[in-house]
Amino acid sequence: MNLVIVESPTKAKTIQKFLGKEYTVLSSFGHIRDLPKRKFGVEIEANFKPEYVIPAKAKKTISALKKAIKKGTETILATDEDREGEAIAWHLSEVLKLKDPKRIVFHEITEGAIKEALNNPRMIDMNLVDAQQARRILDRIVGYKLSPFLWKKVSKGLSAGRVQSVAVRLVAEREKEREDFKKQEYWTIEALLSKEGKEFKAILSQKDGQLIEKLGINTKEDADKILKDLEGVEYRVLNVEAKEIKKNPFPPFTTSTLQQEASKKLKYPAKFTMGIAQKLYEQGLITYHRTDSVNLSQLALGAAQKYILDTFGRKYWAGHFRQYVSKGKTQEAHEAIRPTYATNSPDKVKLDKKYLKLYELIWRRFIASQMTAALFHSTGADISAENHTFRATGQVLKFDGFLKVYLIKFSEEDLPLLKTDDLLLLKELLSLQHFTEPPARYNEASLIKALEKNGIGRPSTYAPTLSTVQERNYIAKDEQRRFFPTEMGIIVNNLLVDHFPEVVDIDFTARMEKELDEVAEGKDTLIKTCKDFYGPFSKNLEKKYNDVSKEETTEQTDKKCAACQSPMIIRLGRFGRFYACSNFPTCKNTESLEKDSLNVKCPKCKTGEIVTKRTKRGKVFYACNKFPECDFALWDKPIDRKCPECNSLLVEKWKSIKCSNKDCSYKEDAERKQD
Repeated sequence: MNLVIVESPTKAKTIQKFLGKEYTVLSSFGHIRDLPKRKFGVEIEANFKPEYVIPAKAKKTISALKKAIKKGTETILATDEDREGEAIAWHLSEVLKLKDPKRIVFHEITEGAIKEALNNPRMIDMNLVDAQQARRILDRIVGYKLSPFLWKKVSKGLSAGRVQSVAVRLVAEREKEREDFKKQEYWTIEALLSKEGKEFKAILSQKDGQLIEKLGINTKEDADKILKDLEGVEYRVLNVEAKEIKKNPFPPFTTSTLQQEASKKLKYPAKFTMGIAQKLYEQGLITYHRTDSVNLSQLALGAAQKYILDTFGRKYWAGHFRQYVSKGKTQEAHEAIRPTYATNSPDKVKLDKKYLKLYELIWRRFIASQMTAALFHSTGADISAENHTFRATGQVLKFDGFLKVYLIKFSEEDLPLLKTDDLLLLKELLSLQHFTEPPARYNEASLIKALEKNGIGRPSTYAPTLSTVQERNYIAKDEQRRFFPTEMGIIVNNLLVDHFPEVVDIDFTARMEKELDEVAEGKDTLIKTCKDFYGPFSKNLEKKYNDVSKEETTEQTDKKCAACQSPMIIRLGRFGRFYACSNFPTCKNTESLEKDSLNVKCPKCKTGEIVTKRTKRGKVFYACNKFPECDFALWDKPIDRKCPECNSLLVEKWKSIKCSNKDCSYKEDAERKQD
């Protein structure tokens, strides 16, 4: 009997079906060793030697694995193929005292892939293990050395992370850009024209042969002058351009693009997406889901070709295998995320609804990647009006190609058949006012894209990074599910930028990721990588303990403490600013900071106002500012309007407005409020 050890019981169950009675497949239930939770656990002076401990929950698993090893003839470690999986394999070999264990890797959990891996075992790759250990140690150094500094100088309970802090910085800087943004007015001139009864729009693009820039018409007076100049002129076609435009399919998914697309199309958070993808992989439905490669195996390409030809016909197959090239340097994972079998279309797979949606997204992206391009007929026409030129454009889908399987948004506008020198009828001439928009807040998709573009983190880190910074209340989501920095997030970010620039420097963090890649490739070492970071970091940390005063993060007020009449000061807590007695610790009285008034009168006491508050866990709620005299509170954001049916307060909830009275069913769309 041979023993195969994997990480998860689902994965074990799937593999067991392929291997039969000659093998026993057991699970380690993830990591069986890690750094201790309540102590630093890294011996700096001993070349950054980690102190690993076995969690209590893993001890029973280890006992069961040891018993199984005694019964078997050979132990095979079949953990995931990335650095994390390699590290788990190494920890298993160390704890179970395995001598020269066989290590196998595979990109998909199929019978062929498993048996191929068993025929080609290898040793544990210590370069990959060291790269994972170096990441873990560096993150522990930042977390355990910098967090106490934040406790002492800002507030207890705060924490800092090597990658997470950079993510917070991106969000905070985007918010600063939005705050500093000054909108600019500009105008466009639009003509509604007609030929033989068919109407179409054209936009003013040139005047006196000169291109009009986006902000070229910046006042109403300028727009009105153009309208006056255009009174009574004739509109005649100068030239027409007609061409066919091909829209090629997208590459199959990587971890990053899967998280981005699942966020945009399914509204799935990155952590949720990866949890579902993990289960799909373990059930043998998709290939390994942590990858930055867009490569596809020849077997997968052939399977996609056959499915497309059999299902849609020859005109939908590209006519050749589409091979995609990754933009940057890829890691260990050698293939994109795809279904293990092309014939496993979503209608043939039995899954819960949320799992099926993600599987379908992966399957459609893969099949579409090997299909023909979509074909659009594009028309552009320049139209003269005295010394002005208008531009009309249109496009029509002529052949759907890959869009038959993988839908994307596109616009269609069919122009009438135009010819040079055609005289057109003006139906209406409009001047439209616009204002430039500030840069949009990041959503999950765009923040992951920014992290990837800047080389921050790797496929396995995007989801936990976004999850961690939200759990720490450094960033939160607005009603459009876009990220904004919390008050505490801004304060901590500013402190780190001012005093620990290397921790939150985007280029520095990207260079550290490259060093970790070099460790994985055997071009650098764990010890050197850790030393390169720790030396400058520890010296700066020691200096900042003396340079930074806690008074920098407090604010004096004229308010008196209700308990002892001492002056109250504004301090910083995990969830923002609050009033605290200056006589602390003798007096421990604190009060909420009355802020963020919604200009809505309290419906209960009639004298107070509704303000935004937070629970101890950071969850936002809305309550009367007369608390504790008035205990009125709501979870949903109230607006200054009464319900037309029961006269209770109306509240906003996502994209609708409803009555705060649970017994009242009144509801309306948010757009109605804007009107």
